[in-house]
Amino acid sequence: MKILITNDDGVHAPGLAALLKRIAEVAEVVAVAPDREQSAVSHALTLHHPLRAARIADNVFSVEGTPTDCVNLGIHSLLSFRPDLVISGVNRGANMGDDVTYSGTVAAALEATLMGIPAIAVSLATKGTGDNFDAAALCAARLARTVFEKGLPPGTFLNVNVPDLPEDRLLPPLVTSQGKRSYEGTIVDQVDPRGRSYYWIGTADLSFLDLPGSDYHAVSRGHVSISPLHIDLTNYAAIETLKGWQVR
Repeated sequence: MKILITNDDGVHAPGLAALLKRIAEVAEVVAVAPDREQSAVSHALTLHHPLRAARIADNVFSVEGTPTDCVNLGIHSLLSFRPDLVISGVNRGANMGDDVTYSGTVAAALEATLMGIPAIAVSLATKGTGDNFDAAALCAARLARTVFEKGLPPGTFLNVNVPDLPEDRLLPPLVTSQGKRSYEGTIVDQVDPRGRSYYWIGTADLSFLDLPGSDYHAVSRGHVSISPLHIDLTNYAAIETLKGWQVR
């Protein structure tokens, strides 16, 4: 089994180091990751300037780009093999509910799926620095073997969220749906010492709806959440409704 790993926290992040260590126990692995944090860049692709990559260890590359850039560069240039699987993570912080649309971690797995390569995004659901990256990485390594043996449905990748708990305290994995965040966006508007306005994008409420069967519902109770996500965003239930519109 040959695996490419990446992340959006940067090549020196502890989650990537934990993942690299655990995946190396079960597969041939190469890490291709951003040279700095690229959180919340979603599916951004660098098109207007060249990318630079540096080998910083025998099986680790640092890239001046986004997680999506890393997957592209790794598969099409840096790796000596086509990976059987791509794993993105272990991210510091959950990627659940609506947040998956912002996530560079999830986008890297999406990019691999677009290329026809099975992929897993893995996040440690912590609000702090994270104490149990190794436990999350171990979950990823076990799941990687299962995905390699059984495969995934076409156009589907897995979004995995692991509670920030030691391995012996994690409850069994549950297959879940993408949840829903309850929040009201806000802009923090300030003025710098030179009288110029500047802005922070934030949220007033960061809570998730506790929907049964959702990713948050599982993680909040100590279970590992495994959500199958699909690259086809079409709302098929709405097609017939829209066909009946009188659009002019």
